[in-house]
Amino acid sequence: MKIDSENTNFNLRHLRAIHTIRAEGSFARAADRLGVVPSALTETVRQLEDIAGGALFDRRSRPPAPTPLGQEFLEETAPLLAAMDRALSRLRDRARGLRGRLRIGATPSAITPHVAPAIAAFRQSHPDVELTLHDDVAEALAGMVADDRLDLAIAGRARSSPELVQTEIAADLFGLACAAGHPLARAAAAVPLDAIDPQELIHLGADTGTSRLLAGAALPARFKTGPLRSHSTIAQLCLVRAGVGIALLPRNAVELFNDPGIAFVPLADLRLERKLYLLTPARRAPSPTAAAFEEQFRDLRAKTTESRAER
Repeated sequence: MKIDSENTNFNLRHLRAIHTIRAEGSFARAADRLGVVPSALTETVRQLEDIAGGALFDRRSRPPAPTPLGQEFLEETAPLLAAMDRALSRLRDRARGLRGRLRIGATPSAITPHVAPAIAAFRQSHPDVELTLHDDVAEALAGMVADDRLDLAIAGRARSSPELVQTEIAADLFGLACAAGHPLARAAAAVPLDAIDPQELIHLGADTGTSRLLAGAALPARFKTGPLRSHSTIAQLCLVRAGVGIALLPRNAVELFNDPGIAFVPLADLRLERKLYLLTPARRAPSPTAAAFEEQFRDLRAKTTESRAER
């Protein structure tokens, strides 16, 4: 079959240019993202329009909108570009030894806001990697990273260890978790500690990071111990939702499942933060796969922080 000579003038650069313009909504931003000057990007689009025989973008609109011709071509070629990116990722992975498995640990409350987005992005870039997520308390995860049962973990601060590097990545404030129908859930403002009945509090085991933080906080002694305990935050939240009691927890833990049956109530006279850390081994080099995930995780965190700052 003879190849159309006009088609040989078309290449991946043309395709990536028009998809980036649509994604960025601006020739200037697209040029910056692609690392070229705007005039070079304009010339690339002009070349493709010459091949097509018609305009692909309406340059009179702000932002530049695809013409019907351009929109149809963008829709037809989007799967091709995605498939090409996946193929190139696999090619680079094989060349760098990025295959096999990746073992990640996380405290449950860190999964939705921090770990899940990073895993989704990593899976898109490295679909051949077998990825396992293990959830547990910080001390257990730290031990698993130290003895090579996990490649890395995202959790609260563990006890200091020469086997670990702990890098702070995020923080959230403690508040009160209570059932949506609880009287304190209907408070119009932050709740003072005096409004809380300590007998209602559900406590976590002493080996958890949450318990250690509360034990060291400026709280009256009556808030630090009690007759009702649970082994995990998930069990604690189940009891809270059922109206069995209330709990002092970080916001991300309370909002673990975005459950409308559980309310997060700010506290007026307690400012206590739970910090999250990236736990990595101190005495062994990461595998190429773990190093790639950590780099992607840090990049995603940086973009998230930058986006919040702009708002």
